[in-house]
Amino acid sequence: MSIATNINKIKSEIPSNVALVAVSKTKPNADLMQAYEAGQRIFGENKIQEMTDKWEALPKDIEWHMVGHVQTNKVKYMAPYVKMIHAVHKMKLLKEINKHAKKENRVIDCLLQMKIAEEDSKYGMTKEEIIDFLKDERLDNYKNVKIRGLMGMATFTDDEEQIKREFTQLKNLYHQLKSSHNFDVLSMGMTGDYKIAIEQGSNMIRIGSKIFGARD
Repeated sequence: MSIATNINKIKSEIPSNVALVAVSKTKPNADLMQAYEAGQRIFGENKIQEMTDKWEALPKDIEWHMVGHVQTNKVKYMAPYVKMIHAVHKMKLLKEINKHAKKENRVIDCLLQMKIAEEDSKYGMTKEEIIDFLKDERLDNYKNVKIRGLMGMATFTDDEEQIKREFTQLKNLYHQLKSSHNFDVLSMGMTGDYKIAIEQGSNMIRIGSKIFGARD
């Protein structure tokens, strides 16, 4: 099936309030353009250099989301254009994003990453760390970042009950914090588990291989 067909199929199956981030990492610009011509405007990358190259080459109404782990020393390269950074897991990183956003006279949307998976390899904060993070007085001075909500990645497993349990943790924290912090984004769900994520209240999903095919 074509990339356009894949996108249209996913969009027809998900609720209208759920944003689709097409995760285009490692894919050539021609593939992204096929998705773009099918109406897709939000693309997610996990490497800043690759995303910057694509931003320079592709249409300027694309909304770029950084969905991978961010090294603080690379923030400056995406500050001129990135729309949302999904995986903020420490104050030092948020401080750096704010600093470079200020230089560009921009406000960059951010999500706090909660560690919900049982695997050791995933980054993220505990529930308690996120609550403490949001109480930190330094946030009042960071005028060039906007924390829009939470994101998390479930364990890579076929056990749907486990995935559901992990997403439920994230959903519960999101609803606990939503009104006091004006949250409006709950980013959870990828190609293998996005349907469960949507059932658990996700309003932003990150889909790669189901759109673009397997990675090389």
